Amino acid sequence: MNQTLVLEFLLLGLTDDPALQPLIFSLFLSMYLVTILGNLLIILAISLESHLHTPMYFFLSNLSLNDICLSTSIIPKMLVNILRQNQTITYTGCLTQTGFVLVFVYMENFLLAVMAYDRYVAICHPLMYTIIMKPSLCFRLVLVSQLISTADTLLHTLMLL
Repeated sequence: MNQTLVLEFLLLGLTDDPALQPLIFSLFLSMYLVTILGNLLIILAISLESHLHTPMYFFLSNLSLNDICLSTSIIPKMLVNILRQNQTITYTGCLTQTGFVLVFVYMENFLLAVMAYDRYVAICHPLMYTIIMKPSLCFRLVLVSQLISTADTLLHTLMLL
């Protein structure tokens, strides 16, 4: 019986040129820090300003939090691999990172759909907007988005196994 057991994967970098590694590292690190800082500022501004406590900004703060999580599930591993010579990832690490990336990508798509629904209600039913888009509905829409994205990710990750 011929079987192959894969314990780790080799990640190919952007370049093999050692002179470009510090430039690429600093470029991606700066983009990552700007992304995190920008999204944290959005969340902070929405939290502190009472005029922004509306459904649209609630969804926007959830989208910003999701963007922080998505960036954090990808960029740190890439930065570590740029710095070190051994650019491998374990099988478990690969499945874990894939799962997190899928959860946050699906969640982003669902949040954008929920935000589109929010704008639809605001434009097509402006007099009923506050009645339709209650805080409890907004919370449930985000929760359902998270549950569906997690279930879909679990399905795809199990198929990947």
